[in-house]
Amino acid sequence: MNATLTPALMYDALVRKDSQFEGVFFAAVKTTGIFCRPTCTARKPKFENVEFYTTSKEAILHGYRPCKICSPLEQQHTAPGFIKQLLTLLQENPDKKIRDQELRDMGIEPVQVRRWFKKHHHLTFQSFQRMQRINQAFGMIRYGEKVTSAAFENGYDSLSGFHYAFKKNTGFAPTASKSGQVITITRITTPLGPMLAGTTDKGICLLEFTDRKMLETELKQLQKLLASPLLPGQHRHFDQLTAELQEYFAGTRQLFTVPLDTPGTSFQQKVWQELTHIPFGTTRSYKQQAIHLNQPAAIRAVANANGLNRVSILIPCHRVIGTDGNLTGYGGGIWRKQWLLDHEMKNKKGNEA
Repeated sequence: MNATLTPALMYDALVRKDSQFEGVFFAAVKTTGIFCRPTCTARKPKFENVEFYTTSKEAILHGYRPCKICSPLEQQHTAPGFIKQLLTLLQENPDKKIRDQELRDMGIEPVQVRRWFKKHHHLTFQSFQRMQRINQAFGMIRYGEKVTSAAFENGYDSLSGFHYAFKKNTGFAPTASKSGQVITITRITTPLGPMLAGTTDKGICLLEFTDRKMLETELKQLQKLLASPLLPGQHRHFDQLTAELQEYFAGTRQLFTVPLDTPGTSFQQKVWQELTHIPFGTTRSYKQQAIHLNQPAAIRAVANANGLNRVSILIPCHRVIGTDGNLTGYGGGIWRKQWLLDHEMKNKKGNEA
């Protein structure tokens, strides 16, 4: 347990049900013999009746049982079963239009679906479906299919309706797909909470925790820099990204090989590239980072460029700390930064043993 993560601080997070601490600690209640995640909605115990552990394994080894209310053994923020069912159905049938009545026939309440998609994708379920079909059509046209085929195979009954919807969502006509570009986005679940990932055909251009305060601004900047719309969908880069992130969080991967697409100024590009040279399980100060860039006086500029990194973890800005050793600002939250550093240090030592 990191010394800065005091019992008083964790208890305060438990009382406030602070989601930023998901994956950071578990609270075990002496009087009931159960342990919970920080966001558990059960009645809060007194401070003196709580013990804190960094892993569920530790809590179990000390004789505690998992809470039935918050299910601490399950990965937080995973999509519920009915959402997984719908996403699988759409993936297997790209042209399908699932309407409210069909949801009811499947035993799924449309309001629940609508709320989940608004919360996690900032779109209604119908908009999500429509944009996925547009993205699918874009890919088909770009790689040789005729516009007519792409339209009808993705559920459109008329070419005029398809042309209108396509241009409204992408900003260009279907016939311009070979020269145009879209940013495909998806939601990825991690032990530290859900992340929003974005990719072009060139590589991953976005990987941020969904509760990052500046995320909306980042998305607008990214669309402007790449002159491309955002559309939900599947992409081959996501398969590699998901696999590599799973290995990273399991402690078996230290380097990422998934391709990146990081638009920015030449200086920002140099700073981000240098971040990838910081070894796994180590840290640098902003001053050291500036020296490595042969610009020792540009400490503030380096810090600003670090803060503009849109690809968390893969471009490890979490490995840069203050000269005095203190953790400084991190878009995903200081406690996520601490968790990542502790995770890397632990697995670095494990691999060296």
